[in-house]
Amino acid sequence: MPCVFPVLAIKALSFLHGDPREHHRQGLAYTAGVLVAFSALAGVLLALRGAGASVGWGFQFHSPLFVLLLAWLMFVLGLSLAGMLHLGVGLTGVGQGLASRSGLVGSFFTGVLATVVATPCTAPFMGAAMAYALAQPAVELLAVFLALGLGLALPYLALAFWPALQRRMPRPGRWMDVLKQALAFPMFGAAIWLVWVLAQQAGPQGVLLALSGMGLIALALWARGVSRSAGRSGRWAGGLTALASVAAALALLPMVQPEATPSAVASASAGASKEEPYSPERLAALRAQGKPVFVNLTASWCITCLVNERVALSTPEVKTAFQSQGITYLKGDWTRQDPRITELLARHGRSGVPLYLFYPAGPGDEAQVLPQLLTPGIVTAAVSGSAT
Repeated sequence: MPCVFPVLAIKALSFLHGDPREHHRQGLAYTAGVLVAFSALAGVLLALRGAGASVGWGFQFHSPLFVLLLAWLMFVLGLSLAGMLHLGVGLTGVGQGLASRSGLVGSFFTGVLATVVATPCTAPFMGAAMAYALAQPAVELLAVFLALGLGLALPYLALAFWPALQRRMPRPGRWMDVLKQALAFPMFGAAIWLVWVLAQQAGPQGVLLALSGMGLIALALWARGVSRSAGRSGRWAGGLTALASVAAALALLPMVQPEATPSAVASASAGASKEEPYSPERLAALRAQGKPVFVNLTASWCITCLVNERVALSTPEVKTAFQSQGITYLKGDWTRQDPRITELLARHGRSGVPLYLFYPAGPGDEAQVLPQLLTPGIVTAAVSGSAT
């Protein structure tokens, strides 16, 4: 996820100076944050599964409220990296006067944040692991989640404990501040993307609420900042303005509701081949007629899905192949919770999107599962019957 790397890059700069023992503690604190976040996700999945709900990886992105809060968080972090807001050096781990307690807390919550923003999509190997875990008892599920968390934390942990890697990092200088500010823009980009996802879940009203909240948050931070150098009355005024702005932003949260029907944005294709909405009934009818079918299970918050649609499924050669083979293209949008799509994912051993299925012509044929990373050649080879 593009919003993971800016925070981790800034955290890594802390290894340019300081006590190696402090580096070890920072790495362990970050790892603890990742593992705690994965454990919490496992607990929520177990609770939902125990309640009879059908859930999958990235399930929290089905909630417009979660997407809105994450967009606001990315916006605030972008302001901090750009130097427009000072949340304290404990967040980034950079600074000679970093206190031990605040530094460890910052590393811990960096691990939590990295886990949260990395969950919308599954990598090719991770998808199989997640599907296996979600079908296992609680102990096995938690073990798989902790192993995945350790894998996510391992690069930063290795840097914390491996002096040879630290020596390969460039020397401190003004470039650190420039890089820190430049890394704010991926954060802003992530916030923009999340607002786009929200538009498909909650419609234009969701976008209005998201942007209004960002404006109120900016007002609160500005009032808090300018009041610090003012007199007593100015500090009181600034503090009250900040509190009122935050309260107004929080008051917007109950207004964020999913649209009863998908918005025009949600139904718009990303330029892919002409498609129909997926439904089990439509798929069964096409298979009963013996027609070839290509099924694309996707979501607006899935970066891998969007890239595949842009670089593979929307290319002229793939469109031509679909047309020449008489293939019906069914697209299942999992941006919002849909039990029918969750069931199809589970049937093919997946816990999250993307999932690409090709049903050849003729009744009774099983679906061919395509890789999670597509190229035009992979798709055209599959639909022409030459793929293995």
